[in-house]
Amino acid sequence: MTRQAYDSDLTDSEWTLFEQKFKEIKSPRGRKPLVPRREMVNAILYRLRNGCLWRSLPHDLPGWNNVAKTYRRWIKNGYWEKIHDLLCRDVRKKTDGKKNPAP
Repeated sequence: MTRQAYDSDLTDSEWTLFEQKFKEIKSPRGRKPLVPRREMVNAILYRLRNGCLWRSLPHDLPGWNNVAKTYRRWIKNGYWEKIHDLLCRDVRKKTDGKKNPAP
């Protein structure tokens, strides 16, 4: 990453987990994204955490229009829900399905 990190950015370990889950649900077909997927996710998380308008995204993040279109496409395709479900499944496996696992 060539920019200074924001508080909302994914850590390396979080990104590794997210990327793995994204690859499980996303078809490998299609062209390579013009903007690195991690930067796209970080821009989306910035907006969600700070509650700003799409047009108010900082200039060192990908362009607001590209980020907004990607976010809407991922919502439409159900990617966020699928990633959420996969992460929940992994947590359930690690905790043997206990509702309140010990820390």
